Amino acid sequence: MIIRYFYNPIFYILLCWAMTLISCDAHQDFPDTGIKTGQILCTDGMTYSLDAMRQAGKQPIAIVFHVNNDPDIEGNGYAVFLYELPATQFADSLGITQGTSCDITTFDGNANTYAMYATQDCSSPLATEVFDMWRYGQSAYIPSVAQMRMMYTARDIINPIIKECGGDLLPTAEDSDWFWTSTEVKDMNAAKAWLYSLSSGAMQETPKLQAHPARPIITLNN
Repeated sequence: MIIRYFYNPIFYILLCWAMTLISCDAHQDFPDTGIKTGQILCTDGMTYSLDAMRQAGKQPIAIVFHVNNDPDIEGNGYAVFLYELPATQFADSLGITQGTSCDITTFDGNANTYAMYATQDCSSPLATEVFDMWRYGQSAYIPSVAQMRMMYTARDIINPIIKECGGDLLPTAEDSDWFWTSTEVKDMNAAKAWLYSLSSGAMQETPKLQAHPARPIITLNN
């Protein structure tokens, strides 16, 4: 009698459904390992929460300010380095285009920075400074205008984490710092590139010979 009841189709379906629910309940506490804005990129190439970083004794290098959900954009997101670069020139001479896209809507700071560095007819003190800081396998570059906008939007989220890690805070509304982007000004790219204010979100076309600070970023890949 017990065997016939066990092989009853309706009873078997209900039994399988119940076992599925039990199985789901048993596995619902898996940790969330996805990248999040405000997480800390460390020298081992991994991202951690502040508490996890401290417990593991890791060395911070950058803070995640954007997580990428667009398959058409390269990488899993962007992280801003803890420290800004001192003021320096975009180029050491005028009258030469340096091959950036001049597009203020694209996320191409990495390609722009390489174009600045590789220009034959003039050098870029800014790009050279960034290339010289590469370490721990992290490829730093100067963000494009579009990437700076992302950083500006996330400023209030990431500044407390930057402070906890001992880095240079992104400017607040009370500051007036302007930072180089890696985007030259369209139709004036032989002489000007864009500055971006992280305190106001404003842009300003500026002669490349002027010295301004920069805030390097990296692309997250895994």
